[in-house]
Amino acid sequence: MRQRFCRDKVKQFPFKRGVGYYKSGLTPTIEAGLNLVKSYKYLLPINLPRITSNYLASILKNHIISYPTPISLTYAWSFGSLAGICLIIQMLTGLLLSTSYTPKISLAFLSVDFIMRDVKNGWFLRYTHSNGASMFFIVIYAHMLKAMWYGSYMKPRGALWCSGVVIMILLMATAFTGYILPWGQLGFWGATVITNMVTIVPYAGKKIMEWFWGGYVIKEPTLKRFFMIHFVMPFLLAGAVLIHLALLHRVGSNSPIGSDSGVDDVQFYPYFLIKDIHALFLFLGVFGFLVFYHPNLLGHTDNYVPANPMKTPKHVSPEWYFLPFYAMLRAIPFKTPGILAMAGSMLILLSMPYTNTSYVRNTSFRPLFKVFFFMFIADVVILTWVGWSPAEKTYIRIGLKATIFYYIFFMVLFPLSGKIEDALVCHKPTNQKQSTAA
Repeated sequence: MRQRFCRDKVKQFPFKRGVGYYKSGLTPTIEAGLNLVKSYKYLLPINLPRITSNYLASILKNHIISYPTPISLTYAWSFGSLAGICLIIQMLTGLLLSTSYTPKISLAFLSVDFIMRDVKNGWFLRYTHSNGASMFFIVIYAHMLKAMWYGSYMKPRGALWCSGVVIMILLMATAFTGYILPWGQLGFWGATVITNMVTIVPYAGKKIMEWFWGGYVIKEPTLKRFFMIHFVMPFLLAGAVLIHLALLHRVGSNSPIGSDSGVDDVQFYPYFLIKDIHALFLFLGVFGFLVFYHPNLLGHTDNYVPANPMKTPKHVSPEWYFLPFYAMLRAIPFKTPGILAMAGSMLILLSMPYTNTSYVRNTSFRPLFKVFFFMFIADVVILTWVGWSPAEKTYIRIGLKATIFYYIFFMVLFPLSGKIEDALVCHKPTNQKQSTAA
């Protein structure tokens, strides 16, 4: 009886005995395909809530798919993801450019020319990398202004804000070592100015400068060391970004209304993923316009001239994203105070979580601080203009006043505005006090 049943079951399958025959009635290829589908069945959309059993899949689910996100987030929050895209673009194009670049004084400028003219699509890689640096700073500055406007430096996000400031400083160091590499006039004299700054360090300053130079003047070891630093820094930057993301996902994203209750949270996918993709296409549109139509718009003409140690440019100025800090350095006539003012202008951002006195996050609900905030933006724009202008008395005086206001904003206006606004909110009218006493 059992043998007859088995013969009847085999007859139901159209496969013949011999080559390709399998006990289950399926060919080995189909059987292997079904087993493969079963192995990854947990990745099907219906099983997404249950994929936490797999370590890598649980990271994807917890931090991207089901990450709780306030429903009121605007496109201003897309600057964070765009900054990550910029970092990836810079690392990829930088790795490809390094295969054709030669870190030698006699060949550095010519190797860049070789990349532009002879390497296939080299012009595209170079313009993408150079304009990508500018786009990176545009996104980073916008991201930090958004964080200042919406109070992302307030508790419990103090460590998150400080990690963002560290990322900005690392990005500046990476960008500075990068624009030296073409070995043009701007890069050479920029390296001369910046490396001379370490001489303010007591006792060891001159030795540190000579170590940077690899001798008593800027020469080939200097270029090789800057190339090495520029190659390594993006990986340190990527590590800092991972720490920044870990801190962000520990406390969650800030809300435009300043609420951390979580009652209006929705999962990140698909709502905010689609929003970030839309922002990415807008970003790529602007980026592509610069790369293909105006690739030298944000660059500096002095860096298209080979470095000449015997000829100082008439007007030395860095890339546009360093201009506010360069204006502070130039506004103070003494070397050490000028360098300290420039360095302090970045480090003072780390104090914001500790000098904040307001209980309100969103600047839209802070009428006094809103005025100071826009004055601060205007001050940074003035410093940028002064840094771009020639070193004349009028511009230096304006730069000095703008530098003083920059520090007044962080040291006086920022903490004072919170105290005044909180006092006005908590103030009770005289009639209400009398009625309460009665």
